[in-house]
Amino acid sequence: MSMKRRTFLKGTVTTGVLSVAVGAGLLKPSQVLAAWPESAFAQKTLSDAISTIAGGAAADSGDIKIKAPDIAENGAVVPITVSTSMTGVEKISVFVAENPQPLAASFDLTSSCEGFVSTRIKMGKTSDVVAVVQAGGKAFQAKKTVKVTIGGCGG
Repeated sequence: MSMKRRTFLKGTVTTGVLSVAVGAGLLKPSQVLAAWPESAFAQKTLSDAISTIAGGAAADSGDIKIKAPDIAENGAVVPITVSTSMTGVEKISVFVAENPQPLAASFDLTSSCEGFVSTRIKMGKTSDVVAVVQAGGKAFQAKKTVKVTIGGCGG
């Protein structure tokens, strides 16, 4: 019983503090919401989406590692990890070439972050997964083909 009460009190105090901060103008809702690269998500081709996110074409790089299944049995939830040993990584974006909207995810990183992101993406069909890393004002890319099966039957 005491744990439920403690959890309730923590939630109540946190909500109260945030409400006071918003009411006093110290915290604006727009400050805590994630940025939304709307124009990049609206692009219909891979090259246009990469160009919108990266500000131009991205050069191929062996310093970017994409960890994803070779065969995804469920295209609705494909786990993917992108990592790089580059320094000064500013952004990591994930694209699926054959999706109607190629940009699947984009992460803005601070200078104190490692070049690593892990997420799940949706893939409509077998396609190249392209990771674009922006570091030092330049854009670099790597890709991996992921086969999407229908019902896990290799179709």
